[in-house]
Amino acid sequence: MIQYLRPVSKAVCAHREVLPVGVLGKELCLYQQEDDFPDVAAFKFALVGVPEHRRDVDFMGESIDFDAVRMAFYGLYPGNWQWSMVDLGDIIPGDTVGDTDFALKEVLNELLLMGVLPIVLGGSQDLLYAHYRAFDGVQDMINVVNVDHRFDLGDHQKPMSNKAYVGKMVVDKPYNLMNYGVLGYQSYLNPPQEIALMDKLHFDAYRLGNLIQDITLAEPIMRQAQLVAIDASSVKSSALSFRYHKSPNGFDSREICALSRYAGISNGVKSFGIYELKSFEKYESAPNLVAQMIWYFIEGVSFRVHDGDFLNPDHFIVYSVPVDDMVLVFKKSKRTGRWWIELPNNNTLNNNMSSVALLPCTYEDYLSATEQNIPERWLKARLRNKV
Repeated sequence: MIQYLRPVSKAVCAHREVLPVGVLGKELCLYQQEDDFPDVAAFKFALVGVPEHRRDVDFMGESIDFDAVRMAFYGLYPGNWQWSMVDLGDIIPGDTVGDTDFALKEVLNELLLMGVLPIVLGGSQDLLYAHYRAFDGVQDMINVVNVDHRFDLGDHQKPMSNKAYVGKMVVDKPYNLMNYGVLGYQSYLNPPQEIALMDKLHFDAYRLGNLIQDITLAEPIMRQAQLVAIDASSVKSSALSFRYHKSPNGFDSREICALSRYAGISNGVKSFGIYELKSFEKYESAPNLVAQMIWYFIEGVSFRVHDGDFLNPDHFIVYSVPVDDMVLVFKKSKRTGRWWIELPNNNTLNNNMSSVALLPCTYEDYLSATEQNIPERWLKARLRNKV
């Protein structure tokens, strides 16, 4: 992978030297020189930048870098973590965007095969397509969760852009996309036909207002994911920077950090990315918030707890709820208190539990079932498995 990467900038390396003892910048390993590439397999996390945004519909020829994010992240103190981390610098942009896509896919695929968890700092979010394709040969079917104010479906027959790339994830072979979930979409920013298509495909979609009222609704969605991406534009401008983007509505800083932590806590998440990052000159709040999002994701990983053997009755409390002519079976983990609901045709759902098909859910879903209401996500998952 070294041929696709350039070392961390000299400015960031110099900044690291003046940091106090104990901060993350002093603890992590850096790819600093081309002739001294780290032993990547020895690390739990790998930070990778992708300064590519030529498919941004607003692209004006400007360049981007992630030095400000790195400096902010390096200056944070670690939590009670046992994990090691390496900063692999940036993907070298190719002559074409397709070349960059290929390089990103190759680097991430190699990291995933090593068991290293990549954290991606990206430009325009069309890069998520290559990020998703990096799972080819790693895992047959994956669930992608995107924290975004738009669905970004687009027309798969047209060229990709940062607002139209998910359609290609759905239709391109190999067909590895089990589910696509969007957290925080804003209806007035999405064409009605895309809202209808999300429903037709039985994908999960949660409006911004619903999540702001109860951010814990996102946890079961994250629990089912293998890849989580965050569009920085899903954060309202007052929390990120008024000059960075112009959306008055979106998640605030605490909510976006909570979502990052949920992504980390999920046992299934193998990679995490933050996209739509731009140049940060004079915008101090933006790189600091992005750095804290990465921090919360890593903290979430450090708090991962496996729910136990789903076939072992000693690990779970089972609740059977008659609803109409069906019996819904819920399981509550004795270790974590997390809830799951069984799905029929369990050999068709791939969520890292080959022996039993279980869909993450909440206690509120169980209570709703006792009142004869079938959980909407259960219905969508069942319909999706029949497609």
